[in-house]
Amino acid sequence: MDPTAILVPAVAIIAVGILTSLRVLYEYERGVIFRLGKLTRAKGPGLIFLVPFGVERMKKMDLRIVALDIAPQDTITKDNVSVRVNAVVYFRVAAPTTAVIEIEDYYFATSQLAQTTLRSVIGQSELDELLAQRERINEIVRVIIDEGTDPWGIEVTGVEIKDIDLPQEMKRAMAKQAEAERERRAKVISAEGEYQASTKLAAAAEIIAQFPGAMQLRYLQTVVEIAAENNSTTLFPIPIELFKSFVEPGRPVSEEVRARALKAATESMIEAMPKEGGMSALETAARKLLGAEQEPVGEREPGSGSDG
Repeated sequence: MDPTAILVPAVAIIAVGILTSLRVLYEYERGVIFRLGKLTRAKGPGLIFLVPFGVERMKKMDLRIVALDIAPQDTITKDNVSVRVNAVVYFRVAAPTTAVIEIEDYYFATSQLAQTTLRSVIGQSELDELLAQRERINEIVRVIIDEGTDPWGIEVTGVEIKDIDLPQEMKRAMAKQAEAERERRAKVISAEGEYQASTKLAAAAEIIAQFPGAMQLRYLQTVVEIAAENNSTTLFPIPIELFKSFVEPGRPVSEEVRARALKAATESMIEAMPKEGGMSALETAARKLLGAEQEPVGEREPGSGSDG
């Protein structure tokens, strides 16, 4: 029998077995090797060789971080508020051999553990804590899931609560609470403004009390502001204290000085009045008063003046 006829098929079979025993693993992959059903070790990355003809078999594991989306969970908080919460869990395979030996499906097991843990933590927290302290809730859920998956060779790197869905009744109640809080702040700010304004007015009153002339200036400014509006007629008295600046202290006021002061005040009042339209009754009376004061004192009727 020709040895070549036996050698060539044998070499071909060995070559095919060697070629089929070569595996290439990426940097993020590891291969868990079983030899006749017994775990040997994890190999990779790069080119690895397996004993051919089914002596060694490989289970490929991905070491990259997996984003696991947790389905929305209907649960009740500690203060008896029904909420609907969904989250996302980030985990990766830290020990490939453990993840293959200890758990049948680590992905499904991690998903179920994350759902139950999320419901448990939400049930132990109040609604205000869930809304205001979300980072703390995330860390608590992450620690619990990581401790549960550690025997499986799984490392949980993070947990994030994506959305908290509240009932419509609770949303309306929270909106009313926020509105009431805003109104309270507005009233407090308004009261503080009134208090500060009253303090400034008290200080201004003390200064005006020291200088009486300032009160007259303020009075004239108010008259000018009122006269700027053309939609009304304003009647205002002229205080006698307005003419004290024209008279020296202790000196009696003569009729001529009074007439001159009254004339000047009347002219100022006429100039301050609006110029639109015809003369008002107040302006007519002021002009008559001004014309009467311009008459000579000697031409008045007897008995109209004072005997003193």
